[in-house]
Amino acid sequence: MGQIITQVDAFTNTPFAGNPAAVCVLPSPQDDVWLQNVAQEMNLSETAFLVKQDDGFNLRWFTPTVEVPLCGHATLASAHVLWSEGYLSAKEVARFYTKSGLLIAKLQDDWIELDFPINHSKSTIAPPELSQALGVPYKAVLQNSLGYLVELESEESVRQIQPNFQLLKTLPVADVIVTSTAEPDSQYDFVSRFFAPGLGINEDPVTGAAHCCLAAYWRDRLHKDRFLAYQASSRGGIVKVYYDGSDRVLLSGQAVTVLRGELITT
Repeated sequence: MGQIITQVDAFTNTPFAGNPAAVCVLPSPQDDVWLQNVAQEMNLSETAFLVKQDDGFNLRWFTPTVEVPLCGHATLASAHVLWSEGYLSAKEVARFYTKSGLLIAKLQDDWIELDFPINHSKSTIAPPELSQALGVPYKAVLQNSLGYLVELESEESVRQIQPNFQLLKTLPVADVIVTSTAEPDSQYDFVSRFFAPGLGINEDPVTGAAHCCLAAYWRDRLHKDRFLAYQASSRGGIVKVYYDGSDRVLLSGQAVTVLRGELITT
């Protein structure tokens, strides 16, 4: 029997929305070339690879071009697979050992709560090419380990922006989170999008790692700890955020399995 690959739409409870991730629960570790080849073959924003350990799972994430140190939606998808495919019971906590340290996932009703490290942003002086690449006015620009965090003037600006990806790729920092407060009558607190041409992904549909940055940014500005956030890509996704000012942030989302296949060559 070949390697089973499960495709999950994360940060949604509706098939063909949210952010798709492929999940491989491996019987033993594989070399990096094989992992990257599988991720390239899947051609999704992330493919997650898990290997069982005594008290949890080793977890790594690959885009079609590179390995990344943290991925929220593929962690959510991985936890969903562990519970839905019977690797863990619903009462068990999912423990992931990663390049970003130990990550914990809990199943709470039909939501999955992820315990992630916070990612603070610092003021920066952005190159003029950033404004040209985005093509819209902005209120603030900060920088974090994921890339630039840019606050736009309105939710409409976030939804309508069409960056120049070729120009973005030429910048020293090519990846950008754009965000704004939601419209006054919205159920959401803030909206965002994430453009990551530096990672081989022009736009990531729903990004947990970006919300590790957005949590601290909007807590300082909205003076609250709990948020309902919407990532306004064409697929769209909902993220519940809780950040109390500590070094950890809780992100919650839903997930649905859409595809299960077998890799018949290794």
